[in-house]
Amino acid sequence: MSRLSLDPASPDAQRAAPVPDRATRVLRRFRMVFNAVKAHFQQVEKVAGIGGAQLWALSVVQAQPGIGVGSLAKAMDVHQTTASNLVKGLVEQGMLESHRSGIDRRASQLKLTRAGGRVLARAPGPFAGVLPQALAKLDEATLARLDADLAALLRMLQPDQRAARTPLANM
Repeated sequence: MSRLSLDPASPDAQRAAPVPDRATRVLRRFRMVFNAVKAHFQQVEKVAGIGGAQLWALSVVQAQPGIGVGSLAKAMDVHQTTASNLVKGLVEQGMLESHRSGIDRRASQLKLTRAGGRVLARAPGPFAGVLPQALAKLDEATLARLDADLAALLRMLQPDQRAARTPLANM
């Protein structure tokens, strides 16, 4: 049920605007979060010419030259198959080099190419995305509440647990 409230920002403060119930306000907030994430990744793709998850992978390799696919997956908190697919595409596009060296010839070491460096130089940040950046800025108490509240919501939704390791840019 909606309550009526005057909107003091409105030029016509005499006209009352309905105030949505709490569930509707929360839904609108989720929409705004999703829209901010989507807009960021659209901007990344427009400016950089690659997807947000690929850009994030490039930035991790730039920060950790010689990183392996398994460590890249851990750094991005994605499944190793997802990281392997990202790397394969970036190698094919000439943005990453993959070298097998050392004792275990199965393990590859990743290196950013000049082309990959140019993409990173022109791409808008944050490379991991706006949501991880915003979450990292929240204090521990707020994160704990948000974690508990989202856990309650997820129990009701019963989502596919595999989605937890899907990059937001791929959604």
